[in-house]
Amino acid sequence: MVRVNQTSNPRSVVVLSSGTDWRTRAAGQKRSSGAESEIPRKQPAKIKALQHAISLANMAINKKNWSAARYALSRARVLADALPANVAVPKRERLAAARKRFAARNTPAAKKVKQAKATAAKRAGGKKPAPKKSTAKKAAAQPKPAPMRDLGDRFINRSALGYGPTNETR
Repeated sequence: MVRVNQTSNPRSVVVLSSGTDWRTRAAGQKRSSGAESEIPRKQPAKIKALQHAISLANMAINKKNWSAARYALSRARVLADALPANVAVPKRERLAAARKRFAARNTPAAKKVKQAKATAAKRAGGKKPAPKKSTAKKAAAQPKPAPMRDLGDRFINRSALGYGPTNETR
């Protein structure tokens, strides 16, 4: 279905699809990776960008934000490839460690390591400290009632207010 656009240019044509080709359009679109972004021209700027990308990747891995980690790792890989092999060796080692952490995100081995760390921390603690009593929560939960004044036995004189006679006499 083709419709001519409502503009002054007679050659402009808008193609309206009937919706059958949405799957092929979506398949043609790729997930954006860090490789498409610009690389700085000078070497110190490349090293600084590499440091930044590695730190972003590590932060994303710590937060378990896997899409951001994937993006930062691909950007760091491109920046590392743009540098000579003998430059920024410690940064490349940090990048390799971050890649390993990213690769092991859902593996059973990573879960075992996490469990081993948790049990080791429990053993190292020895005795558990006594739980601290929080006085702030109790004070906020139960405020003291205001002191009540004893007013004695007082009755309202209904006849004086115009409501008719009452049975109580004082």
